[in-house]
Amino acid sequence: MKNNIYELFLNKVLNMPLWIKQALYLKLTQEMTDNCCINSLNSNPQDVFSAYKPTLTFKGKTELLERKCGLDINIYNFLECCANNYSILEISVNTFLSMEEVAKHYELCLEQNFIKAPESKEIAAMAGFIAGKYRIGEYFKQKGMLDVDQLQKAIINYKSTLSSDENIKFGDILAQLNFVNPEEMKALLILKEESKKRFILDYNNIPKPAPVSADEKEGLLKEISSLKEENKKLKQKLLQLLEMVKRNG
Repeated sequence: MKNNIYELFLNKVLNMPLWIKQALYLKLTQEMTDNCCINSLNSNPQDVFSAYKPTLTFKGKTELLERKCGLDINIYNFLECCANNYSILEISVNTFLSMEEVAKHYELCLEQNFIKAPESKEIAAMAGFIAGKYRIGEYFKQKGMLDVDQLQKAIINYKSTLSSDENIKFGDILAQLNFVNPEEMKALLILKEESKKRFILDYNNIPKPAPVSADEKEGLLKEISSLKEENKKLKQKLLQLLEMVKRNG
């Protein structure tokens, strides 16, 4: 596996001066607020799907090594990333796949017992929702925010609106029944839509250190020349010693 592109980028950001990081934080916080995602900043890191690191099972390790199932190369790339302790976000960035595509690979590997099931209900629910396995009602049920009776009531109410001219979505019904916070619903739908986008982070475009000055370059060239001369003398000395060993042998 090549260098972790996301890690290279993140290290550059983390090494920026504090005053730059403060400005970035304020900008990102405002955008999170606008998208009703501000509450996610207080989420338990163990419950954030993009930060989750899938773990290979013995079966998964064996399949990655032997490749007997003849799976798509993207699945093996996913398993290799898991073997390298990559998060879902890192897998997406390094394989140039959208989070939706990675979530689908995740669900397939989970069904095949190539990776271990997560302990977090939120991770399991979000993975299924992003992958298209769960609809929005089932997502909240899997998460533990809806029980079977509440979900059934919402479905009945939703079906009763289908004959009307109102364009009411199932999520709207959940909000109207006060089963789900409207802002959380909006944030979830935005994340679902954004997960379809591919994010190409080219490590070649990561800001590089400022070029050295002419004086610094001249100094470095002199040092290189000096090292080459020392290396040449050392090589000659070794050849002389080798010749002496041959003669005395």
